[in-house]
Amino acid sequence: MPALYRSPLYRSPLYRSHLPALMVLFADLENHARAQARVFVGTAGSLLERSNADGFRFYAHQFYDGDGKKRERYLAGPVGTHAADALAEELRIAIAETRSAASSLRLLGREGFALADTRTYATLASLHNHGVFQAGGVLIGSHAYGLLLNQLGVAGAAYATEDIDIARREKLAFPALPEASFLQMLQSTGIPFVEFPQLDVRQPSTSFKERGRSRFHVDLLVPSAGEDFQVVAVPELQAHATALPYLAYLLADSAMSLLMAREGCCMVRVPLPERFALHKLMVSQLRTDRGGKSAKDLFQAAVLLAVLGDRHPGAIDEALRRVPLSVLGRLQCAVGQVRPLLENDHARAWEELNAA
Repeated sequence: MPALYRSPLYRSPLYRSHLPALMVLFADLENHARAQARVFVGTAGSLLERSNADGFRFYAHQFYDGDGKKRERYLAGPVGTHAADALAEELRIAIAETRSAASSLRLLGREGFALADTRTYATLASLHNHGVFQAGGVLIGSHAYGLLLNQLGVAGAAYATEDIDIARREKLAFPALPEASFLQMLQSTGIPFVEFPQLDVRQPSTSFKERGRSRFHVDLLVPSAGEDFQVVAVPELQAHATALPYLAYLLADSAMSLLMAREGCCMVRVPLPERFALHKLMVSQLRTDRGGKSAKDLFQAAVLLAVLGDRHPGAIDEALRRVPLSVLGRLQCAVGQVRPLLENDHARAWEELNAA
């Protein structure tokens, strides 16, 4: 069926459209998230009144952190003073709003929207609270792919990953330099992050891993000038990053998008879907193994290209016109590899790729 005449509920071999009513609910959650300056990094928890041995009564916040451990923090006191009661009321409202949103988040998760797991949400929520995404930091990789599917109103094949990729194109534009380092921002989740050493121990770490046998980790990335992989200082985060080829193209256009989890939601920055898709095609040709990861790159690119061709004609063509000439050879090889996924069922996407 030509894309022009397809129903909003059209289901292709690559994706399934969400019901319009669910997208209205998604938009409501997005508005709620945009209004939040800070979010809970773990669960919303509860507000408690406590007293010490001297009879001093105070407010405390009890919750589960990103590592699943129960925590309790002093909020304010003494109970009954204007300042303490005001802080308690502010927390009470935030808890109520987060719990109210939770039922909608669960519903969308059941209907096929991508939800982040607890550790991923805690990590990204902490970076949100520290202003990393507002300053220009960008979430890339498979977690960004899930957000882009939600944003486009479709469900695709489930993805599984234990890594979070955070990138920045240029120096992050913080209003004031944060006191916390990137590692400290991650550790504030309650997850015991440590620097993961390079194979060359003389090089500073660019990856931050959960302590122990866990494979959960966060990589910090920046664009490279050529096709070399280098280690670059990121002074505003008191950290170092790995410089990757073609990343400048991916990061040139980005926007804030809704991250959802069972615990809550917040806004994070992601690339535009058309650039994400074309970048996936590029990097699929850089993989040395050309196995599972390359196939995943190609499949994710095909899904996004199919949706864009069906719903946003012209977006692929515009993004292609901004691809560096030096990359066109690799891109052409990748385009041939996604042809079986697009040519018959998503002719418009295939035509835009071919025409360029």
